[in-house]
Amino acid sequence: MEIINLNQDVLKGLEFFSKNRPAKLDLNQFKMPFVVGSEGAYFTGHNLFAGRSAIHANESNFKSLIDSYSEIIKQGLINDAVIISASGEKDAIWEIDYAKRNNLKTTLLTCSPESAGARIADQVIVYKKIAEPYTYNFSTYFGMVISVTGENPKKIKDFLKKLKISGHIKKSKYYSFILPDKYEYIAQMLKTKDDELFGPHSMVRAYTEGKARHAKFVVRSDKELVIGLGVKNKFFGQPDKRWDIKIPAWADTGFITSLGYYITGLVQENNLPYFKKHIENYCKDYGPKAYGKDDNFDPIVPGSKG
Repeated sequence: MEIINLNQDVLKGLEFFSKNRPAKLDLNQFKMPFVVGSEGAYFTGHNLFAGRSAIHANESNFKSLIDSYSEIIKQGLINDAVIISASGEKDAIWEIDYAKRNNLKTTLLTCSPESAGARIADQVIVYKKIAEPYTYNFSTYFGMVISVTGENPKKIKDFLKKLKISGHIKKSKYYSFILPDKYEYIAQMLKTKDDELFGPHSMVRAYTEGKARHAKFVVRSDKELVIGLGVKNKFFGQPDKRWDIKIPAWADTGFITSLGYYITGLVQENNLPYFKKHIENYCKDYGPKAYGKDDNFDPIVPGSKG
């Protein structure tokens, strides 16, 4: 399968979910849970439980957090651990095991019903996804998000297809997003995409309005395009190099993620193919070795069966 750019992947994912809407996820079943995930899954956990009482953890601090809340767990005030892992493997396995050993009910949100994590979790909620390049993970987490927000994938796709693209996309060298404050973790996801797609050739920055005020734009450049997603940018970047996108009233987390990823894919499309050049070597060599694995990663992660 061809390694496509991120913007193409977003459109394919939205088309898939237009025909395969996930069931509604009732978050009321969890009372102040631990919500655990790595990288994109960690950010997704924040997006899913936005505005709710939850203790967010990742692979680095989950054990220490469990230990620090041990007395509260014993009192029965915390009963759940929600582990988010597309693969249901890697860190998810020990995270589920550790939560269970501390008498927490474990719920795994995953795209892999036959994974090792799924075999040991108390409850497994399975989401479908499309086949997509390793690390893209758009469809991986998008299904989870709209199972909470209820957004319509077709409406999002229609918006993107009709979006009038700024001519500065092709002319710029650097790109900065400014998002409403409520989407702090989508800003983090966009920064992660910069790491994955461009690495040391970094091109994409992303901040909330609140963070943008903290001297992020002291240095200006005629080569930088500052993109406001649902914000009116009056201050940052060169005045003639600002692109503010008005978002519809129905927009929520799934929409903002799709829009940000789509534009990042346009940046990828209009630059050298850094990701395409290096992803196969990463998957066959140092990527899996960093996890202590002998098997290769697949540059194209398979989609759901059936």
